[in-house]
Amino acid sequence: MSDMKSEAGSGPFGGLSILEIADRIRKRKITALEVTEQALTAAHENGTKLNCFVTIDDEGALRAARLADRELDSGLDRGPLHGIPVGVKDVIATSGLATTMGSRHFANHVPMVDADVVISLRRSGAVILGKTQSHEFAYGPTGDRTATGPVRNPHDNSRMSGGSSAGSGAAVAAGIVPIALGTDTGGSVRIPAALCGAVGLRPTQGALSARGVFPLSPSMDTVGPMGGSVLDTAIAWWALSSRPGTNGVGGLEWNERFIPRPERAKNLRFARVTSDLLRRTASELINSAETVLEELSRSGAHVATLPVPEIDACWDPYVAIQSAEAFAIHSKRVDDSPELFDSEVLERLRIAAEVKGWTYVQALEKRRLLRVATLERTFSSDILVMPTVPIEAPAIGQRRLPPDSGWANPREALLSMTAPWSVLGFPAISIPVFSPCTDMPHSIQLVGKPGHETQLLDAAALLEVRLREKALTGA
Repeated sequence: MSDMKSEAGSGPFGGLSILEIADRIRKRKITALEVTEQALTAAHENGTKLNCFVTIDDEGALRAARLADRELDSGLDRGPLHGIPVGVKDVIATSGLATTMGSRHFANHVPMVDADVVISLRRSGAVILGKTQSHEFAYGPTGDRTATGPVRNPHDNSRMSGGSSAGSGAAVAAGIVPIALGTDTGGSVRIPAALCGAVGLRPTQGALSARGVFPLSPSMDTVGPMGGSVLDTAIAWWALSSRPGTNGVGGLEWNERFIPRPERAKNLRFARVTSDLLRRTASELINSAETVLEELSRSGAHVATLPVPEIDACWDPYVAIQSAEAFAIHSKRVDDSPELFDSEVLERLRIAAEVKGWTYVQALEKRRLLRVATLERTFSSDILVMPTVPIEAPAIGQRRLPPDSGWANPREALLSMTAPWSVLGFPAISIPVFSPCTDMPHSIQLVGKPGHETQLLDAAALLEVRLREKALTGA
C-alpha cells in the first residue's frame, strides 16, 4: 500500500444502502437537501483529492434536492432514487451542464438536452451531483488520460482507477455517491469497478438508449450503472430501464420485485470459465475467483467447469471494430486539431486509421459467428464466472508490465477479460472481492445470457451475501 491516504469508503453515506437512505428521507430523519449537501462536501474534499469529478454542480444539485423534498411533502414519490445524489460520466449529455468528453476539444461544450438515460434518472427523482471524469473520449481503460489529469484509486492514490469510466468508479468506491453512470465499450464500467472496489454492470448490448451519449464504437457502446452494492446497482438499473408514461411520473413504478433475490439464484447453473486468458491471470486473482466458486458451491448452487475458447478469439475483432468506428467519429478532429488531443489518445487514433474496410467487415462477420458459437456452448449454463481483470491496479502512468506478468502493457491486460463480452453483447457484472492478502480490491465477473439482467443481479446478490458472511465469520 502506498503511503498516500486511502479515500475508500470515506464518503457521507456510512455504508447505508439507497433503500436505507430513502427510508430515512421519507421518515423525515433527514432531508434530500441535507443528503445532497453532505455529498457535495465529500465531492469537493475527497473528490478533489481523487480528481473524480470534472464538474460539480452545486447550484443545480441543491435546486434538484429542494424540489425532491417539496415533491415528497406533496405526496409525489418517484421511487427509491428520489432525492439521492448520483454522478454522471462526462460523455453523457446533461442539459445546461458542461459535458467535455474528457477532452480539450469540448472544453466549453454545454448540451441543450439531456441524454435519454439522464432523463430516466431525473424522472426517478435522482439528484445529478456532477459530471465524473472520463478517459479522453472514453478511449482507454486506464483512466489517467483526461484533459484535467489522472483519476486516482481510492484504495491507493498512486494507482490507476481504471477507465474509461474512471471518475464514476472512484466516486462510488469512495462513498461520495451511492451510484454513478458509466459507459462500457470494451469494459469501461467493469474495469474501474474492479480496480476501485465497486459493483459495475454492463447490460445486454442495445438494452438502453444511447441517445445523447458521445460514441466511441457505436456497435459496442452501452451505458451501465456502478454502485456500492448489488442492490444499489439494481436500483440504478431499474431507473435506467424505465420508460415514460407508466405511472404518471415516467418509468416502471418501483416495487420490491426489482430487488435482487439471492435465494432465486441458488437454482441457477454456474460455470467456471476456462480459457487461455486464465493462464495469464495473476495467481492471487485466480485464488480469489476460486474462493468465490467455493462460496457458491457452499450456498447449494450447482457449479461446473466450462471451457469457452471463443473468448480467446475475440481480441482481434474487438480491436478492428473499435478502431474503425472510433476513427470514423474522430477523423476530422485528427486532421483539423490534433494538438487538442492527449498524445496517447491521438496515437491510438492514428493507428486506428490503418484499419482497412475489408478488415472491419470481416471482423463484423467473425463477431457474429463467435456470438452464435458462444450461445451454443453456454446453453447448459446460466451464469459464467471468471475474474474481471487479470492484474491489480497498476501505477498511474505505468505503460509496461513485468515480463513474468504475461502481458505487455496495462491496456491489453485490463481489457482482456471484459472486451470479449462486449464483442459478444452479453451482460456482465463485476463484483468486488476483498482479499486478506492485499489492501487492493480483487474482483469477479459474472456473465449472463443476453436479456437476463434480473437473473444476473440475483446471482450477484447471492455472491455478495456469501462473501459478506465469509468476511464476518472469518471462515
